Amino acid sequence: MKKLFAFIAVIGMLSLGASTNLIAQDETAEQATVDTTQVAEEVAEEVEEATPVMEEEVIESTSFHKVVKKQFIQGGAMFMSFVLLALILGLALSIERIIYLNMSTTNTKKLFAKLEEALNNGGVEAAKEVCRNTRGPIASIFYQGLDRVDEGIEVVEKSVVSYGSVQMGLLEKGLSWIGLMIGLAPMLGFMGTVIGMIDAFDSIQSMGTISPAAVAGGIKVALITTVSGLIVAMILQVFYNYCTAKIDSIVNNMEDASITLLDILVKHNLKK
Repeated sequence: MKKLFAFIAVIGMLSLGASTNLIAQDETAEQATVDTTQVAEEVAEEVEEATPVMEEEVIESTSFHKVVKKQFIQGGAMFMSFVLLALILGLALSIERIIYLNMSTTNTKKLFAKLEEALNNGGVEAAKEVCRNTRGPIASIFYQGLDRVDEGIEVVEKSVVSYGSVQMGLLEKGLSWIGLMIGLAPMLGFMGTVIGMIDAFDSIQSMGTISPAAVAGGIKVALITTVSGLIVAMILQVFYNYCTAKIDSIVNNMEDASITLLDILVKHNLKK
């Protein structure tokens, strides 16, 4: 009898342990399901939050182009076209000058090193060949001076100064046209504004009464051309100032290099 009770007790304990394990597994599965559901909901919320931001960026980008187009049309096709033409021509001239000026920049230290080596090893003709193979106004000035080295240092100095003026004129070529576009764009804008104001007052006269909406609309359209002209002038002014600063730098290098060239030629003549 005691063995029977002991056997029943053992079976009861085993059954209780199995049920406890099953309950723990069920709770773990339920917790995992809840965690997965929460992660999915958080991801969905993040996607929903990111989507409106992307849509707003697309709308803003599209609206900017639409606003520019709308303002261009409202400003009047004729005067706005002239302002746009001034911008295109000014940018084209500015880009051409920037490329030319950057190509005209010369590393004077390397040029002097090659020049002295050529003078010491091959004479004046070798130095002239170095100048022919070097790009930029400084090398061109050096070539003109070396070409007249047999006529004396004074003649070389005069030729260097004269040809330096020629090279400076080439560097400044086209800047006057950029300045013209800078001055012309605001004037075209002002002209469009004045004509727009005249049209606004003509509409007031034809209506016989002053309508604030009509006057404000006419003035707004008239001022668009002025704003456009000023924006074009400011853009071109930045390029113009860059070009003038670059020209001043090149001219200073040309003057300094010319003095150094004369010193090198004097030393070379003394060695003879």
